[in-house]
Amino acid sequence: MTSEPTAKPRIGVPYRTMKEQREGDQEKIGRYLKAVEAGGGEPVTIPLDLAPADLMRVAETLDGVALSGSPADVDPALYHSPVHTKTAPPDRDRERTDFTLLEHCFERQKPILAICYGIQSLNVFLGGTLVQDIPSDISAASEYASVEHDVETDEAPETFHMIRIEPGSRLAELAHQAKEVRVNSSHHQSVLIPGHGLRITAHAHDGVIEALEGASSSHWVTAVQWHPERLVESDSLSLALFRGLIAAMRTAPAHA
Repeated sequence: MTSEPTAKPRIGVPYRTMKEQREGDQEKIGRYLKAVEAGGGEPVTIPLDLAPADLMRVAETLDGVALSGSPADVDPALYHSPVHTKTAPPDRDRERTDFTLLEHCFERQKPILAICYGIQSLNVFLGGTLVQDIPSDISAASEYASVEHDVETDEAPETFHMIRIEPGSRLAELAHQAKEVRVNSSHHQSVLIPGHGLRITAHAHDGVIEALEGASSSHWVTAVQWHPERLVESDSLSLALFRGLIAAMRTAPAHA
């Protein structure tokens, strides 16, 4: 059962990690919740330790999901790759929660916005693969090795770089047809081979895939490698991504 037309759309946002959930750490998940509110939705924090039946009951009440970032990495076994020495340990509860929410949203055609870890989780869910460490797997072989995708500590200044947007994409529409935009960046992994039904909509200058979208025009699926939740108050594209998620909900088959 979805929200009434006059109610704010309920957007599920999974905790970033089980550790943050146990410790009650709201600092970073709070950014996603505020961004959903800025976009016009009602954020619903999704615990990572719900029993499968309970998680499905919560999923039924949602109008869409915004998959958050995470310091964890998706288990390479899920895309049939050996573990890279730089790959962080997986968060099994986060993987299970993301995949359950994604399965529900694809079955019911509910809109999906996937951010950073979220784009990687979405891609693996749909059978895609990941670059496990950009500095060693891409930057070392690129003429654009100066593109910085990650920072060493949370205290360091945020990293920014330019991305090229594919014309005619949903992202291009949200960016008012801009060919290039500046984005923030905090990741050492990225999409390698897109999953089934996904198409690439943006690259960094070093070739790193920065955005994907669902190929189906009837199902709003948008995924970005950067962190728009940090910039909704100062960046028009960041806010447009969350507003786009809410607008897509109102025309989604599940809502109708």
